[in-house]
Amino acid sequence: MTNPRNRAIEGIRVGDTFSVTRTFTEMDVSRFAEMTRDYNPVHFDDRFAKAKGFNSRICHGLLVGSMFTEIGGQIGVLASTVDLVFKKPVFLGDTVTCQWTFTEIDERSHAKAQVEFRNQDGILVLTATVKGIIPGPLESAILKAMVEEGDPTNLLADRSAE
Repeated sequence: MTNPRNRAIEGIRVGDTFSVTRTFTEMDVSRFAEMTRDYNPVHFDDRFAKAKGFNSRICHGLLVGSMFTEIGGQIGVLASTVDLVFKKPVFLGDTVTCQWTFTEIDERSHAKAQVEFRNQDGILVLTATVKGIIPGPLESAILKAMVEEGDPTNLLADRSAE
């Protein structure tokens, strides 16, 4: 994801697209289970996963789906509705690209985006529709000040120029 905050500062427009890519590890699944208390054996036991019809253990669907929050968080979207549709399993070691495209924006900064999640083979594994509020002029000005200050609370900020 290249300078999403700068894009938000300039103003998000219909058609703007953002993407992130992540490879899911056993540690990710363990941490997600610890946070959510979801210890479904389909995530932890190959025998159980195979009994459910999978080749091996699968990642939590909401763990994969949560990738869209990196994009929304970087551009300052306040989500109000998220509709996730799980299409295919994501296995440990899979690399998923999440692509977020704004499809509607009204005069009150209410926006709608379509999000697609594809694995390393280009297979659509998850879709989402996200509705929320994008930064307006005041929030964009604050984001600009934050970036000018080095964006110290943003662990994903590019500090290579420092």
